[in-house]
Amino acid sequence: MYRMAKSNAQRVREARDKHRAAGLRPVQLWLPDTRAPGFAEEISRQCKLIAAAEATPEGREELAFWEAVATEAWDDLP
Repeated sequence: MYRMAKSNAQRVREARDKHRAAGLRPVQLWLPDTRAPGFAEEISRQCKLIAAAEATPEGREELAFWEAVATEAWDDLP
């Protein structure tokens, strides 16, 4: 007897149902397109701004503050 193959939509639906049954939910993420024209230049520009800010006493103080906040938040995770 010939067995009909499942469509992509059926396989995706079954996989999603399986994940939901396991207590998971789908999440859609939108990320910057690293292949987009100008992306590398924009990253370079932002890195230079951060480096310049970190070269000042105020910038180092702010960096220390955010590192402390991040460390505290990370340490509080279950």
